[in-house]
Amino acid sequence: MKKAMQTLPKITLKQLAVFVSIYQTGSTSRASEALHLSQSAVSSALTELESRLQMPLFERVGRRLNQHPNAHPIYVQAQAILGQSLTLEHYHKHQAGQIHIGASTTIGNYVLPPLLAELYKALPNANVNTYIANTQEVVAEVEQLNIDIALVEGMPRPADTKVIEQRAWRTDTLMVFAKRDSKWLTDMAAYNDVEHCYELSIEQLAKLPLLVREAGSGTRQIIDEQLLQHMPDAEVIMAIQQSEAIKHMVSADIGLGCLSQHVIEAELASGKLVQVKVAGIDLSRTWWLVWHKARHQSPIWQSFIDILTLE
Repeated sequence: MKKAMQTLPKITLKQLAVFVSIYQTGSTSRASEALHLSQSAVSSALTELESRLQMPLFERVGRRLNQHPNAHPIYVQAQAILGQSLTLEHYHKHQAGQIHIGASTTIGNYVLPPLLAELYKALPNANVNTYIANTQEVVAEVEQLNIDIALVEGMPRPADTKVIEQRAWRTDTLMVFAKRDSKWLTDMAAYNDVEHCYELSIEQLAKLPLLVREAGSGTRQIIDEQLLQHMPDAEVIMAIQQSEAIKHMVSADIGLGCLSQHVIEAELASGKLVQVKVAGIDLSRTWWLVWHKARHQSPIWQSFIDILTLE
């Protein structure tokens, strides 16, 4: 059995707007001025509407238009339709200026703020929502279409790679670091005055207490893959969800830490913390842009991509 074809309405919003304006102003000339249309265009739109409705809306007495009894109920319906269309238009404009940005913890806390400042500079009325969590949690939100675009550390590992787009964005380097004059490095590590860092072998580092991020974070992923795999007997004493907590604990000389250079650059500059270079270990990593292929790429989405591309 064939489905009945759905007929599309032939009445236009322009015809309704013309009718409402004539109804309110009382003439086609005043309606044409209000709508910035020619008087002939206004008269034509009214004639077309009456033809579509198959009923008169005004009685023409010379040059005057008197409201027909049909006019008022049509006016009420036309007002409602035009109001709904304006609501829809405003909703679209609101949505076009809205973006949900996800970021893993390091990026969200230390790199995202100046990027958002650039976005607001380009689009002062932008409506931005942010979600900051570890990489695994952020990617999960992208998969659920709750986030338009995400900036994450480490290699994203979505449950369904067919629906997720990922693009290399920037490179970053993790650093092993300690408190200046740490008790853990006394009589063990040589201090390099030229590069302002301690130097350790991988075997020496394995004997020291290490504070790291929790499983699921991009930082921990790199530590596992590029550091701890060389140290099967390493003394990892704590897995911590917040980078700030790791910094404070290292400052209290509880152990050594390993975080992004962005997290500790102020403390390195002030001399409160010091880098610990580990021979033969490369802790560089790639940061990624991640989005769902089905997500609409709005103008604000593209503006944010343009800002990221300039970085």
